[in-house]
Amino acid sequence: MILTTTLSAAAAAALINFWLMLRCGSVRTSARIIHGDGGNSLLIKRMRAHANFVESTPFVLILIGAIELAGKGGLWLSIVAGVYLLARVAHPLGMDRDTPNALRVGGIAITMLTLIGLAVVAVLITLGKI
Repeated sequence: MILTTTLSAAAAAALINFWLMLRCGSVRTSARIIHGDGGNSLLIKRMRAHANFVESTPFVLILIGAIELAGKGGLWLSIVAGVYLLARVAHPLGMDRDTPNALRVGGIAITMLTLIGLAVVAVLITLGKI
């Protein structure tokens, strides 16, 4: 069985992670910061955005893979994965700003809803309800 949704989402997540690494690296290079954040507010924001991605994405990918393995995936799961990954691009763009904004808030909200929604689906599958 080929887990096409999981593979596609994992590949996209790897590219987003690389992009987040580059964003941190560009600030490090221009500000000449080798270790830590150097007190640079932009680097702090970018490091947190990157860490936030790494904190939530593995759980989402595991849930997507488990749901797909259970044979309960389909178009809906691909859409959820795509929306989640778009939110994970929007969030760091919003983090660069000093005030709350739709990119950051939307990214956070979609991440939370995705985690909760996929967890609920996984539990329902386990209980034989779907």
